[in-house]
Amino acid sequence: MEIGTILLIILILLLIGAVPAWPYSRGWGYAPGGVIGVILIIVLILVLLGRI
Repeated sequence: MEIGTILLIILILLLIGAVPAWPYSRGWGYAPGGVIGVILIIVLILVLLGRI
């Protein structure tokens, strides 16, 4: 597998894991998912452009 594909899969899993599902993390809002989502979009663009 290419390193970009592996990064993409890891970031998607992190994005799913950042969903505030537990009572103590509901107060965090969308910050963890938003940050990981931005990183995911950047990596996706780099993979599509062939930079990674």
